[in-house]
Amino acid sequence: MGSIPTASTKSQRVSSLIANEPAAVLFDFGGTLDADGLPWKERMFRLFLEEGAAVARERFDPSFSAADDALVGIIPATSSFQETVARLVGGVAALLELSDRSIADRVARRFLGNALRTIAENVPLLSELARRYRLGIVSNFYGNLTRVCDDAGIRSFFDVLVDSAEVGWTKPDPRIFQRALGTLGVSASAATFIGDSLPRDMAGARAVGMRHIWLAGAEPSADGPCCRGDRQIRSLRELEAILL
Repeated sequence: MGSIPTASTKSQRVSSLIANEPAAVLFDFGGTLDADGLPWKERMFRLFLEEGAAVARERFDPSFSAADDALVGIIPATSSFQETVARLVGGVAALLELSDRSIADRVARRFLGNALRTIAENVPLLSELARRYRLGIVSNFYGNLTRVCDDAGIRSFFDVLVDSAEVGWTKPDPRIFQRALGTLGVSASAATFIGDSLPRDMAGARAVGMRHIWLAGAEPSADGPCCRGDRQIRSLRELEAILL
């Protein structure tokens, strides 16, 4: 017969559990907080098709990448979420040489609306996580991540926002993750990273020793996790059972 746990041993177990829990939770932004595992490029491609732009993937992808790169460090830090999306969509449409300019307007409007709706649905989760953990965002962005988070109504939940255009490093460079951890005063082993990109988010977090949870999305993927035994989720709401 085992011994009956004393108050002291119970306290030790609780302390051990607390010590093993991550003290911080870090997120990617695009494709993670504003969509369940679908990056901006994929969402825009689908919207362009739905709005009548007959464009092949082989032409769209490089056009998106060029328009995306052209905005990095160029957009003022005060640029709104709406302005950011409009400029990106407009850049893509220009490179695609679309004759119907109204297509870009409709794509931008729908993209922004969908993103804001998803972020609003994630607010209750972020609120609960913020009560238990220090939260942060590490994003390959344009230099106006803080303003975009303000517009989305989620800035107050995060203790640190690391924008690649501001710090000069992009994921998966370990320095961008270390900047967030250093600002929070949390070790890599005491943090968990959630993102939708295997090469940028998962591999980057792994390289600095952070736990990582892959937001693989609702659609089946031929890719496997970057590490054996990695957690995979289809929606951020699954984090409730994992982290709360």
